[in-house]
Amino acid sequence: MAHYAFLNEENIVTEVITGIDENDIDTLPEGFDSWEAWYADFRGQTCKRTSYNTFENSHLLGGTPFRGNYAGIEMIYDTDNDVFYLPQPYTSWTLNSNWAWEAPIAYPTDGLNYYWDEDAYQADNTTGWVEAD
Repeated sequence: MAHYAFLNEENIVTEVITGIDENDIDTLPEGFDSWEAWYADFRGQTCKRTSYNTFENSHLLGGTPFRGNYAGIEMIYDTDNDVFYLPQPYTSWTLNSNWAWEAPIAYPTDGLNYYWDEDAYQADNTTGWVEAD
């Protein structure tokens, strides 16, 4: 079993399906070199295989990570780096080398729950995490 992401013209994921395993080439229709290519042709939409076990460029079962993250609806596919990642949540956050967004201030480690307040950060660049009620 494999998972495939369909992309729109802006390389945004519109759907993810469970499909035929890439290694199952015995039933691959003639004229296609992969199931990824077949699904793309069948749907008339760019299709990229995605790994259910890849998160932040790490394989959850110890294998080789594939395409940065498991694709989800509205995620972005970066054609240059061949990875999926989430849309930028806040303008101050940056995309790290593991294809995850990172706040400019580390999340507090005091065991309490916090949420990010972009307005507070933009006001003084020292505050951003606000304790949740």
